[in-house]
Amino acid sequence: MAFHASPYLLLTSTSLIWSLNWVVGRAMVGHVTPLTLTFIRWAVAVSVMLPFAWPSIRTSWPAIRRNWKLIVWLGFWGTGFHNAFAYVGLQYTTATNGVILNSAIPICIIVLGWLVYRDTITRLQTLGVVVSLTGIFAILTAGDLSVLASLTLNKGDLIVLAGMVFWAAYTIYLRNKPADLPPLALLACCACVGVVLLIPFAAFEMLFLGGGVELTPATIGAFLYLGIFPSFVGYVFWNRAVAEVGSNVAGMFIHLMPAFGVVLAWLFLGERLYAYHFAGVALILAGITLTTRGRRPATVTAK
Repeated sequence: MAFHASPYLLLTSTSLIWSLNWVVGRAMVGHVTPLTLTFIRWAVAVSVMLPFAWPSIRTSWPAIRRNWKLIVWLGFWGTGFHNAFAYVGLQYTTATNGVILNSAIPICIIVLGWLVYRDTITRLQTLGVVVSLTGIFAILTAGDLSVLASLTLNKGDLIVLAGMVFWAAYTIYLRNKPADLPPLALLACCACVGVVLLIPFAAFEMLFLGGGVELTPATIGAFLYLGIFPSFVGYVFWNRAVAEVGSNVAGMFIHLMPAFGVVLAWLFLGERLYAYHFAGVALILAGITLTTRGRRPATVTAK
């Protein structure tokens, strides 16, 4: 599956797709338990992507066998427990706290990139992070940053934050993808790993924690959306863009999610837009612009 779109367009589209993922995920609370939801999401994703990925899996099987440790590693971080931790954490924390913690992903990527690969950060990238975070907090606090002083961390916050660290780890380790392993084959194999890892956890939730799922037209539609768009299309776009612009710049586009969340709430929930929304979006876009202009060429290791 080949794409020729700008990596920045791919990253923007991914942020939109993943923003709606949070809306759909919250709507499923009370209809399906979190670990079961994560398993169903990735089971649907595997079912959809395998017909597309199978030819490249067959031709690149020697590369898959050589790099099975990397595939398991990426499957663990990115397609196994990142979503599970996010869905579980949202059972105990507020949506506001969850979005703020989700916006910590770019910082996690930068920190892990420095710790693992000794990545260097330019001054423009640092300024871009600060400006973008200011825009996010402007939206989340309705323009009153003093509200941040009243925010407290609970176990849900810590669980969500752990999920964000998992995603950051997945993103920075994508640079280790070997050149002879097609992106779609890698994604499909990682998704299969994620599904296998989630089976015992979803089963435990169903058997011992009162887990369950309601099968209605609405929930089935939600499962299809989560499996096709955030899990398949979004990951293909993300992986392609990370390979072109690097993990630090790609991570900054996560900051678009609160901005998209405002628009989605206006479209689907009828919520009003205020001046601080527009100011926050402007700051987010300014921060992303600074980061993309201040980036250095990404280093991709091929095995």
